Amino acid sequence: MNFRNLVAAIAVGVGTLATAIVAQAADKTVVVAYQTDALPSSVAIANGEFAKETGYDIDFRRFNSGAEIFAAIASGDVQVGYVGSSPFAAAASRGLEVKAFYLASISGIDEALVVRNGSGIESLNDLKGKKLAAAPVSTDHYQLLALIKSRGLTEKDVQVFAIPQPEIVASYNRGDIDGGFVWDPALTELKKNGKVLVTSKDVADKGAPTFSAWVATSKFAADNPEFLKAFASVVNKYYASFASDKSAWSPDSDNAKSLAKLIGGTPDQQASALKNLTLLTPEVQASDAWLGGGEKAGAAKILKDTASFLKEQGKVSDVLGNYGAFVTADALTGVSN
Repeated sequence: MNFRNLVAAIAVGVGTLATAIVAQAADKTVVVAYQTDALPSSVAIANGEFAKETGYDIDFRRFNSGAEIFAAIASGDVQVGYVGSSPFAAAASRGLEVKAFYLASISGIDEALVVRNGSGIESLNDLKGKKLAAAPVSTDHYQLLALIKSRGLTEKDVQVFAIPQPEIVASYNRGDIDGGFVWDPALTELKKNGKVLVTSKDVADKGAPTFSAWVATSKFAADNPEFLKAFASVVNKYYASFASDKSAWSPDSDNAKSLAKLIGGTPDQQASALKNLTLLTPEVQASDAWLGGGEKAGAAKILKDTASFLKEQGKVSDVLGNYGAFVTADALTGVSN
């Protein structure tokens, strides 16, 4: 081979290698959507640990609701997202192929119906004729509608406004609405001039449980199982820290300060909000009670029950036979406290 041909061959080889490297780097990129909920694992968004431990270039994008996140997933803009079970049930019922691989929290006191001082609402018996709000197709919206139904009322008896949380806070402060079913930071804001009437856990105990989860598109989950495992391990690391080291999550801790900087509010508010969470260990999540067991999984049953309710309310047109294909415990294998 003469010198000119040798140089040409080397150039082709380098070009091929460069193309392979670029392709490999492109495969290691992912867009992850999050919300303003106070979660221990959000500290790993702020400090870059998710990217470090997974080895992926992660573009974290903040959204106001699960419905917005599912719209972004449907458009192909997002591959992984943090969502609630109600928008999850709606998206799955419409054919969006996603899988829950880690439960961020379950029905607790971190979401609640807050009623405004002077609204005339002292108990659940006072809801008729009132104006209440929740974020569109959110778990709060679902539970608010379920609560109203459990009281023998309909949306003709109680005006329900499906509006984003920032608008709920503004409407509440103006006196345009009597209450809102919300999560933080809106929850903290509404409580400044009102009281908690009922929590998400209260509604769950009455037959309408919910959860929030990290979900991935089915294709991304199939192509990137190690990413999901690494991501789940990071989440669990922070959850375990929160459970075992309370001082590391106090109002004056670096963790609380990181959360406040990332999602708003003050360190004190974030530390307080974290205490309202109901979290599950990986072992419990992987059981049939939640993500394990396919169609028998507890999370799959919640999705189906939620979809059935949403259909009754005219929010979705179809309910699938089962929702087992939308949950998986695979990423939790080998993950423990």
